[in-house]
Parts: sequence; C-alpha cells; structure tokens
Amino acid sequence: MNMETISPLTRVPGFKAVGVACGLKQSGQPDLALVLADRDCSAAAVFTTNAFKAAPVLYDTALLRRNGGRLRAVLVNAGNANAVTGEQGLRDAEAMARLAETTGHLPPDSVFVMSTGVIGHHLPMDRVRRGIALAWEAVQSEAGERGLNAAQAIMTTDLVPKQAFRQVGIGGRQVSIGGIAKGSGMIHPNMATMLAVLVTDAVIAPPVLADTLRRVVSQTFNRITVDGDTSTNDTVVILANGAAGGETLLPDTPALAEFEQALTGVCTDLARAIARDGEGATKLVEVQVLGAASPAEAEAAAKTVATSPLVKTALFGNDPNWGRVLAAVGRSGIQVDPARVSLRLGDFLLVQSGEPVAFDAPAVSRWLSQQTEVSVQVDLGLGNGSATVWTCDLSYRYVEINAEYHT
Repeated sequence: MNMETISPLTRVPGFKAVGVACGLKQSGQPDLALVLADRDCSAAAVFTTNAFKAAPVLYDTALLRRNGGRLRAVLVNAGNANAVTGEQGLRDAEAMARLAETTGHLPPDSVFVMSTGVIGHHLPMDRVRRGIALAWEAVQSEAGERGLNAAQAIMTTDLVPKQAFRQVGIGGRQVSIGGIAKGSGMIHPNMATMLAVLVTDAVIAPPVLADTLRRVVSQTFNRITVDGDTSTNDTVVILANGAAGGETLLPDTPALAEFEQALTGVCTDLARAIARDGEGATKLVEVQVLGAASPAEAEAAAKTVATSPLVKTALFGNDPNWGRVLAAVGRSGIQVDPARVSLRLGDFLLVQSGEPVAFDAPAVSRWLSQQTEVSVQVDLGLGNGSATVWTCDLSYRYVEINAEYHT
C-alpha cells in the first residue's frame, strides 16, 4: 500500500481510522470520525482552560480518572460543539461513548469523545447514532485501513486537513507516531476551536504519557494563536498501544527523550498547519523572541506580538511597520531595555540596538507580498530566554467568515 495514500493514524501499527457523513454538516461532507485501536491503550489528554468547558471535555476528564488512562477508541463529530448544552449535553456525550462501545463490542469506559462546531445547540442524536453505525461498518473495510476521511471529518472552517507522521528508532525498535488535527478559528494558547488525535505504538504507561504530552503541548499547541480566542472544546488526546515492543519508556531516560522529541515534531507540524490555515489567513507568521531575561518572558512577549491586531493587519497589508512589533513587546509586561533591542523581518534588519536601520520600505513590501511564510525576530539583548510562537495575518476574510458563522 502506498504510504502517501493512507492516514498517518493508520501508518501506526494496530490502528484504524475512518470518516463518514451522517448529516451533522450541511455540506454533506464527512462529519464523524472514528479512530480504533486493536488492543487496550495507554492514554492521556490535555483540555481547554476555558471555564465554559464543553460536555465532551467534562465527560472525558472524568473518564480518564475512572479508567486510569486506558482507551480503545476516539470518536469525533464536527458540525456541533455540544458546548453550553447543560445536563442534556452531558447525557449526549455519554450516549455517544456508550453507543460506540456497544456497537463495536468494546469494554465500558473505553471510548473517548470529542465535538466541534457551533456552540449552544443540542446534538441531533439520531444522526449521531446513524453515523456511529456507519463508522463501525466502514472501519472494518479498506477504508479503515487507509483512514483518509478521518482528518476531513473533524474539520469545520478549515480549508485543508492537518496530518503529521514521524518514526524514530528507540532501543533497537522503530516507534511510529501519527496525528491529525483541526483548527482554523477560535485558536489561542491555553489549548489552542482546535482538536488533535495522536496515536503511537510506543510502550509507555499512562502517567508518563500524560506528563510527556503536557510538556509537548506547552511547546507546540500552546504556542499558536489565530485570533486570541480560546475555545470551549480544545482537546489533544494520545493513545499508545505498545505494539512496537521493547522496554517501557521511563522518566528521565534517553529513550523517553527521543520519543518526546519525535512527538514534539508531530505536534509542531500540526500546530503550524493550524496557524497556516487560520481563518482568512494569507501568511503563516513565526514570531521568535530571543535574548529575554527568561524563557517565560520571551514567551509572553512573543504571544503579545502574535496576538496584536495591528501587527497582523500590517503583515496582511505587506506593510513593514516594525513600530507595531516593538509597541507590542513594550506592553507585554516583561523586562525591556529599548537601547538593546534589535528586530528582523525575514532577512531584513530593521532595528539594531534600539536604533532604526535605513531600509528600502517599498522593496520589503514587495518581498512581503510574495511570501506565504514570514518570520519576525526580536532580540531583547538581556539574557538567554527564547520562545517561538506561530500565528497568521489578519485579513478582511476573517471578519467575513466570523460575521456570518452562525447565520
């Protein structure tokens, strides 16, 4: 089978995936995804910090406490967030899981559920029920082996599916990691509406997997922003089935460090893909802050620049207005010595040691107009702290999409 024609999820031994259409999206496109493991898996998840946590987030949080971090499947629907839906929403989230477990003859408390879409509407459970039946039928076929529709089925305003894959040699064994994600709007750190499903054949216990995932998310999914809005549904879940064999990955070992590096690579690819596909975006923007007094201060400054509407609109307009970048850094609340700050836009040095550098503004503007990826680098000249955050520009199209999203 051509590896380029199958999902990164199903490239990991022991996993199948499928996406089906059950009428949750008005477009008729796939809107329900099922990811299935052939055995019991270690599992861990990271959730939104929004106070209005969606029903599936509440269900899954309790689920992982009950089952000690063991799962067999993940079920995801798009087109309806099942958020701010009260007790009925909680019942519907549990019903999704129970229907999947019963239909697939899986153990109780072994299915993790995720939802994305419009907030404040109850799930049409008749359609969900039909979708679960279709998904279980499809996952047993060649479609389940390929898994191509799974990434598409979790999309909302996304223009493209987000997928990533890595393999790494650990202790003489080849370990695989695959992932899919969705997200285009309502994206901001502290779980930045984004969802991600990760699978691996590594041998790792749930507590170690949970700690590793938290560290990786802090450097990847929590380093992206599109519009400064943290969703009610943001969730990243990982399943590890142990099919690679070998020694169990343990804390503070080179083997775990190698696994974490590979997992970080997968999550970085997915995070960048989300920022690149930001609603209405024309450019992926990488904001890098160097020379800060600490990593935390570097991150705070980078996030302030990345969320600045003035910076983002200037980049959309191909305007090398570096004053907006420095103004954002200056209000970020970190230590700044203006006389030490330097700034680059791509390869163009615009500010050095607090002084403006003469540059050909029309030429830089023309260069910006030709780019789909742009880097903004600020060196504070104070210490060794550094951080990178990914965002996108802010266009007219973003306003249009979100002004009409519910209607």
